[in-house]
Amino acid sequence: MWAGWRPPLLLLPLRLRLRPGLWIPARGRKSRNDPPAKSKADRLRVPTPVEPAELLVVKERYRQYVAIIGALRAEFKEDMLRRRYEQEVGSLAEERAKIQAEEHQRLMALNNLENERLQKIREERRQREAEEEQEQKRLAAIYRAKKRDEFLKKKEQEVLQLQEAVKNFITPENLDQRIEEALDNPKNYNFAIDKEGRFVKRTVKQ
Repeated sequence: MWAGWRPPLLLLPLRLRLRPGLWIPARGRKSRNDPPAKSKADRLRVPTPVEPAELLVVKERYRQYVAIIGALRAEFKEDMLRRRYEQEVGSLAEERAKIQAEEHQRLMALNNLENERLQKIREERRQREAEEEQEQKRLAAIYRAKKRDEFLKKKEQEVLQLQEAVKNFITPENLDQRIEEALDNPKNYNFAIDKEGRFVKRTVKQ
């Protein structure tokens, strides 16, 4: 198998597919346990030469860098702790509490004013609704009284009509008289309609 060959992803085990860092190297690199190449078997690692004066300068500069960074971090930490202390228990906390109390009082005053305004609006609306309800009840009572009067008038008219109709009722007392009147006044209820749509009636039977 050549060094540049890489197996397809689907052919790898599941643990290797889920962890790309465990894939087989694509360029055929050696592992830690492999021996050195034959061409480099006798090669010895020679340390890089260092100038003593340059090494002293570098060490001194690094020491100064560490000291400066440490001092800056300590200064920043002290400033942060001092601000936190002032915010929690110092004068800033008292000033902030005072400001918050004043803000709370101002907001409560605004809230009270808004509540009073809304209360007035609600009272006006309730009064208006009560007046409208009273007006509706009055109109409904007038309408019911009107309907009752109309009903009574209609019933009185029906009673009067019935009283007038009673006069024409056939009773055993006037039966003979009504028969004679019917014989003397025969009526024909047949009628005809001509081409112009006119009704033609006859009152006397021919």
